[in-house]
Amino acid sequence: MFNGHRKKQRSKLASQIRLSYIILLLPNLIFMVYALYNLFFVSERYNTMLNSVVAASEFSLDFKEDFDYETYLLIVGNVAPEDSQIPVLLSDARAVVGGLKGYTNTDDNQKRLLSAEKYLNNLEVYIERIKSNLNYEDKYEANMLIWENDVQIVTALLQETINEYIYYENKQIQVAQAENKEVFLDIIKISMVITVAIVLVILLVSFVGPLWITRPIEEQVKQEQKQLRKAEFELLQAQINPHFLYNTLDTIVWSAEAGNQKQVVNMVKSLSDFFRASLNRGKEIVSVKEELQHVRSYLEIQQIRYQDILSYEINVEETIFDYSIPKITVQPVVENALYHGIKNKRGGGRITVTGKEYNTYFEICVEDNGKGMTPERLNDVKLALEAEKLEESAVYGLYNVNQRIKLNFGEEYGLDLESTYEEGTKVVIRLPKKLTEIVEK
Repeated sequence: MFNGHRKKQRSKLASQIRLSYIILLLPNLIFMVYALYNLFFVSERYNTMLNSVVAASEFSLDFKEDFDYETYLLIVGNVAPEDSQIPVLLSDARAVVGGLKGYTNTDDNQKRLLSAEKYLNNLEVYIERIKSNLNYEDKYEANMLIWENDVQIVTALLQETINEYIYYENKQIQVAQAENKEVFLDIIKISMVITVAIVLVILLVSFVGPLWITRPIEEQVKQEQKQLRKAEFELLQAQINPHFLYNTLDTIVWSAEAGNQKQVVNMVKSLSDFFRASLNRGKEIVSVKEELQHVRSYLEIQQIRYQDILSYEINVEETIFDYSIPKITVQPVVENALYHGIKNKRGGGRITVTGKEYNTYFEICVEDNGKGMTPERLNDVKLALEAEKLEESAVYGLYNVNQRIKLNFGEEYGLDLESTYEEGTKVVIRLPKKLTEIVEK
């Protein structure tokens, strides 16, 4: 199940990273498509108008002079009708005018091209008349009049029409250049906006990234560390001190050999209760009442073993019995009080377990009148409890309890120590008020 959660977190992180790439790349892609389209459109339009002007200019420069000259040669008889270049000139001119129709996109220039076609039709009619007059010797003067009054005037009109076409096409090129300039300025503006936007997004991601992209990694690592530490603590928690078991069994054997049957029965019963509470059907969170029963069994056994130096009292308010507590929380604290407090003190000692509730939390206090700790030792123990990794084994039981509480309920809960040298030690276990049936496992 944990592997599935980790895969889900990894998939979520990958999706977030891909989404951040798309957010950064999408404006660039849109802008590139927009810029390429406009550049292509502008380039094609400019080339079309330029080709139109070049073709019209060539036609305007050569056609009138060539056509007038070829017509004159035909009239004076220097060129036979079948050898004349006039049909070729007319055909080429029609092709040029027809091609210009495909270049221009203004209605006025389209009309000018229609006029040019009419002028070409007129010139074709005039040439046919001249050819017809060539069959008569007395028609020379008539042909010269056609050449002077019709052909040259129409070619001039045709030239003027094409020149007007060129003029207005040039104006269109100027307009196109102005529009091109606006397009380039727009592209520059958009580039600047996109650049600023990308910079802002990068800055935003640099600040929000830990919350949006790296947070899943941090949460995943924290969760894995938490699960690992819980597993380590639970494994160590399950390992009952073999010396306690051996010593208890030895005490039972000695009592049996001494014929103290009642004591044997009590110790076996307490040992059975102790193991039952330790295992507790695999539950990691138990009620305060169950935890106190486990402590009572432990103290009953130890009191029989250390009856000359140990007495105890458990006085916990019943109002907190149903609240939740990690299994085997109080017993290690009591064990620590016995072995590091009572046993190190001459004469009898007493361990007192009390508990009461407050507004949002409750406390269980384990207090002994044993050896106590010097201020330096107390400070060292407190620092050890908050360490990332424990180096000092003497406080391992307390460290284990403190870390398990924090892992299950949060950093604001755990152990607090008070101690006075030669007077005793008090350990306060602080926990939230959560009922056992609704606690998060």
